[in-house]
Amino acid sequence: MKYEKLIIAKSENNLLRDLLNKVFSKDAVHQDCYNRLRGELINATVVEEADMPKDVVRLNSLIDVETPFGYIEGYQLVLPKDSNPTAKKLSILTPMGSALIGYAQGDKVVWSFPKGEETITIKKVYSEKEKVS
Repeated sequence: MKYEKLIIAKSENNLLRDLLNKVFSKDAVHQDCYNRLRGELINATVVEEADMPKDVVRLNSLIDVETPFGYIEGYQLVLPKDSNPTAKKLSILTPMGSALIGYAQGDKVVWSFPKGEETITIKKVYSEKEKVS
C-alpha cells in the first residue's frame, strides 16, 4: 500500500458513510464488501479536497486496473445512480468499486468477489480532463 491507510476526501467520506448506512444486501459477497469498506473508512485518513493526492482513487476517478480477468482501461468509479457497466461506469457499491476507493496507483488490493478473493492492481488513476488531453 503506497500510503499507510486509505485516503478519502472529507466530502466523499461523509457521502460513503451515508450510502453504507442505507444499503443492505442479501448477497453475502456484497454484504462482506460493504462491511469491509465500513471498517476501512473507520481507519482512513480523511483530508480536505485540496489535500487529496492525485493518484488516489476517488469518486469519478478514471482507473486502469489489472485483474485476474484481464486488463481493464478507463473504468470510472461513480455513485450507484450513475452506474452503467456498458459505459464502464462502476458503482462504488460493487465489489470492485468498494475495493478500489481510497487506494493509490500502484496498490495491489485483495478483495472478495463472487468467485472468492482476488487481487486487483491499480495501474493508473486519472481524471476525465486527463483522459481528454
